[in-house]
Amino acid sequence: MTDILAWVGTNELLVILAICILIFGKGRIPKIARSLGLGIKEFKKASKEITDNSNDIIRDDIKDDDTTEDTKDVSKDD
Repeated sequence: MTDILAWVGTNELLVILAICILIFGKGRIPKIARSLGLGIKEFKKASKEITDNSNDIIRDDIKDDDTTEDTKDVSKDD
């Protein structure tokens, strides 16, 4: 991604901004940017929830495996 940003200079950004203003009008650009920002925020939140849930499941599985091994060790002592 940084390789792409290295090619985009000030002139290119001004051209992109001018095209956006022509297409959407300068009144709608803040609304579009706000909506895009909220969408990114929701995506990050959902991604974090999925990661946290996955980590919890993995921790529970590891804990269950450790508990199972402990009970096997106790039965061998008898």
